[in-house]
Amino acid sequence: MEEEVVLKTVNLKKVYNPESLNAVTALHDVNIEVHKGEFLGVMGPSGSGKSTFINMISTMDYPTDGRVYINQKNVMNMTANEIGHFRYENLGFIFQDFNLLDTHTMYENIAMPLTLARVNPEEIEAKVNDIASKLNISHLLEKIPPECSGGQRQRAAICRALVNQPGLIVADEPTGNLDSENSEELMELFEKMNRENGTTIVMVTHDSFVASFTSRLIFIKDGAISREITREGMDQDTYFRKIVEISSSGRSRRKTA
Repeated sequence: MEEEVVLKTVNLKKVYNPESLNAVTALHDVNIEVHKGEFLGVMGPSGSGKSTFINMISTMDYPTDGRVYINQKNVMNMTANEIGHFRYENLGFIFQDFNLLDTHTMYENIAMPLTLARVNPEEIEAKVNDIASKLNISHLLEKIPPECSGGQRQRAAICRALVNQPGLIVADEPTGNLDSENSEELMELFEKMNRENGTTIVMVTHDSFVASFTSRLIFIKDGAISREITREGMDQDTYFRKIVEISSSGRSRRKTA
């Protein structure tokens, strides 16, 4: 049986200021498929194009050329309103800075995608309580984000990303504002979600240890995929050392150049 493709990019290209003498090609001819249940990591040096890539696949920005398919639908053919509804129904987002509204309770923050999708209040309450219970933050729902720790706020952000049961989770440096203990706890949670629930995750990170929780990893350099590795048959420590080796060799070549 053929694996279901959740995300596919075809000849993805992004040029900033295309009409200018200062035009910058951030991505060129990026082709990738992500299957249902995969945990894909994306790494690359600063300015490599990985942030642009995550913006393209999360429908936050439009490519200059190429196509993005999510759940077999070409999102580039959608209107702004259609993309808005599609986003609420199909995508979950987890960011480095949590992106929680400080003036709203944790409950209200988690409920946001369902509220925007106009789900009825009874269903919203049931879904928020269920996901908060699973991530052990039920006791925090009436608090506002400033009253909670970084790890607790990131858990709330994960609840918000999962509450509408999206087909794809997009995580952009999700451990960036967490200490090492909370970072490891978060990645163990991601790994459990992926393993037990089959949650499909695409995550950008600069951290080799964080990347070692993924099942497949692509390296972006100068706007293109330069290398790809999978964890198949490797324990986490071996996979981590392989990632460090590849990342270090890239840095060494840049210093030599």
